Amino acid sequence: MNLYHDSRDETYRCPAGAQPCGASVRLFLQTDAPDAIVRFWVDDHAYLYPMHAVSGGFEYTFSLPEKPCIVWYYFICGGAYYGNARDNLGGPGEIYAHEPPSYQITVYDPAYETPAWMGDGVMMQIMPDRFFRGGKLPCRGTLHADWYEQPELSLSANGDNAANDFFGGDLLGIRQKLPYIASLGVTALYLNPVFLSPSNHKYDTSDYLQIDPAFGTEADLSALCAEGEKFGIRVILDGVFSHTGADSVYFNREHTFPGPGACDSKDSPYYSWYTFLHWPDKYRCWWGFDTLPNVDKTSRAFREFIIRGEDSVCAHWLRAGTSGWRLDVADELPMDFIAEFRARLKKENPQAALIGEVWDDPSRKVAYGALRSYCLGDTLDGVMNYPLRAAILGYLLGQISPADCARQILSLYENVPPAFARANMNLLGSHDKPRALSVLADAGNMEPDRKYRHPVQLTPEQYALGRKRLIAAWNLVCALPGMPTIYYGDEAGLTGMADPYCRGTYPWGREDETLIAAYRAAALRRKNRVLTRGDVRIEPGEESIKIIRTLAGEKISFTVDTHGNFIWEDA
Repeated sequence: MNLYHDSRDETYRCPAGAQPCGASVRLFLQTDAPDAIVRFWVDDHAYLYPMHAVSGGFEYTFSLPEKPCIVWYYFICGGAYYGNARDNLGGPGEIYAHEPPSYQITVYDPAYETPAWMGDGVMMQIMPDRFFRGGKLPCRGTLHADWYEQPELSLSANGDNAANDFFGGDLLGIRQKLPYIASLGVTALYLNPVFLSPSNHKYDTSDYLQIDPAFGTEADLSALCAEGEKFGIRVILDGVFSHTGADSVYFNREHTFPGPGACDSKDSPYYSWYTFLHWPDKYRCWWGFDTLPNVDKTSRAFREFIIRGEDSVCAHWLRAGTSGWRLDVADELPMDFIAEFRARLKKENPQAALIGEVWDDPSRKVAYGALRSYCLGDTLDGVMNYPLRAAILGYLLGQISPADCARQILSLYENVPPAFARANMNLLGSHDKPRALSVLADAGNMEPDRKYRHPVQLTPEQYALGRKRLIAAWNLVCALPGMPTIYYGDEAGLTGMADPYCRGTYPWGREDETLIAAYRAAALRRKNRVLTRGDVRIEPGEESIKIIRTLAGEKISFTVDTHGNFIWEDA
């Protein structure tokens, strides 16, 4: 039987892609069968509609719901089913003898907007301790005498890294390097956590309202924001709200603070933040790490402190000069928590950004048994685009074909609103992944179990291969909608396995100048509005993929082949 539908071709679905509430979408099924039915699934309700015969097949025009949601559909025709491809990536589908996977239409709030500066800009992620020493500030752990030493791996009994070795980077150091950062075309800085904490990574918050003295003071942060503004650079903070540190003002297991924390007394103002199985020594904690007690995000006291209060954490740091937040482990925050956080953030500053750590397709993430869609207009502006990273690195490593790479990328853009796509952090590296250059050097497993991780010295041949591929990957990122994001030091040649070795220090004085020049050239190219605002099309070849961006009659295309060779073409 002849059956065909392509969700990305407007002959078959018009308009294609995510759509605002109330829009009409025409679906066309090509077939020579005598009849056809389209089956929709909306808000746990199924709807079956006979399609109307037209030349070459059947069509049906569907009015999308008036509230944001995900609409699913497939076709029933002549006893067969036609639905999404088996990889659920959209585009051309497949015939099935049984109920098939459904196609997806993301229906978003028509008032949904994301800050324009996000889609027009370039981001850099910085771990403050590892970037640059601006002064001599105190730290709680061991300070490396040699800036160029490798980070330490010191495993605890539960397999976590102690993370108590420091290099002395600080906020003043970042401020002093703003001219260099700006020269790369960077317009936004995302800082890993800067709040008081005993660790070097700061994901075990001790006090949400105090900058860690090892990094400076609140005045130093405000000065960085003010100076960054002169260079056209905004600052985004990392918010870790799914858990706190056990050694914190709020929990106070180590009795470091005057108290009373939740471990000190059941009368503590913070007691309701936590869930004790047996007070004070057994409690719910993040992924089993007892140094990271989970917070009950439904606690009224916690929400008052983080979101609702006059001087809430959300509002306080925006008023200090920052331009938004990145939410750590967003999947572990209730959706209504994120929505409420967004509402407060936008009330303080409509142009502030809210980015989430989400590792999968953000339009249909399943977490803890529930479907979460972060792009409907009520929660996030964008996410850390790990699926894009996986597609690009997999393609350049020869692990997936050009066609599969194109399908993976196009699916990401098909499923989210254009404003959301423009606001995504399009990254190749982060503090949670091995250095991109090391991965692309094809030098073995860069992400083994933590106890097997170690410093890796690439051979000259491996480094040259990794660098060539990394330059191609960065140009590819810069050719696509979203915020190209530099993980500090990637552009200077940093290498390393996963945590902690992907968290080395910036190699000041030992930079790969060729790599920096390539990063700078591609990032500055982003000033062209065709690349920031244009439509995107991807054409896979046998050994290459071609990105085509068009806007108001202008066109820019970019081609990268499986060997890491690339070329820009301006019409």
